[in-house]
Amino acid sequence: MRSVALAVIDDMPLFELAIACEVFGPQRTDLADPWYDLRLCAADPAGTRSEFGFWQRADHGLDALADAHTVVVPALPYACVQSGQPIPSALVEAVRAAADAGARIVSLCTGSFVLAAAGLLDGRRAATHWMYAATLAMLHPKVQVDDSVLYVDDGDVLTSAGRSAGIDLCLHVVRADLGAHVANQVARRMVLPAHRTGGQAQYTALSVPDTDDTGLGPLLHWATEHLDQPLTVDDLARQAGMSARTFVRRFHDATGTTPLQWLLTQRVIRARTLLETTDLPVDQVSDRSGLGSAANLRRHFAAHLGVTPTQYRRAFS
Repeated sequence: MRSVALAVIDDMPLFELAIACEVFGPQRTDLADPWYDLRLCAADPAGTRSEFGFWQRADHGLDALADAHTVVVPALPYACVQSGQPIPSALVEAVRAAADAGARIVSLCTGSFVLAAAGLLDGRRAATHWMYAATLAMLHPKVQVDDSVLYVDDGDVLTSAGRSAGIDLCLHVVRADLGAHVANQVARRMVLPAHRTGGQAQYTALSVPDTDDTGLGPLLHWATEHLDQPLTVDDLARQAGMSARTFVRRFHDATGTTPLQWLLTQRVIRARTLLETTDLPVDQVSDRSGLGSAANLRRHFAAHLGVTPTQYRRAFS
């Protein structure tokens, strides 16, 4: 159930290949046992050349994509999206066959062009790198291309924006499969900041940026340590040493969202972690995560996750 097949062809960019390998490859059985079974699947298993001349061997051909639970299609070679070089038909056909077999299909960056060519994005909303969104929309008018978000989860088909957004989507997959606590631990080991939601804008900085001239890094770290307390925009602005108006503007520039929406997202994540890792009653989980009453917790879980807190706990117990 946790087999992940990584589709590899010649000249693929290294970054997106490395993202999938780093998130799904290392056997983190101390976090979840079994962990994912990552399989490299290539058109030529004997040797595939990636960007900058690196070579890798694969144990499987592209036909093995159809046997996996999840298929990851990394970014395409630049020639395919910049110069119009055709996407290898073998890759498109293998991805279509995997989808027909019931696999969950995940694309990173311009891997969405493969999914579109396979007909998997027709009538669906999809993300890709903002630089190539117009090209994707032109080539595949049935696809609802969203050039503003980090990733789109459409159930059995998931697409990410460019570059580091692929990390966000892969961690989102871990979060959906194994829970918020496990995903947060993976992010921590990868020395990544707090969770970025799929709806966050592509063009902004990280949810918890490094300490810089905005002064928001320490403030957001402080806020995550005080989620159980009532926090207002004025409280956060005062902690940051700014006026409320200046704070709201800088906060949006740094995170792509509002302070209160960011707080709500962090509190839902905190509640998920408490439900996964403790036996606390639901009302105490709600109180410690800053969501107030158990009824409020249930309302936000229904809105964000489509399940009750009890159902969520049962799924990850």
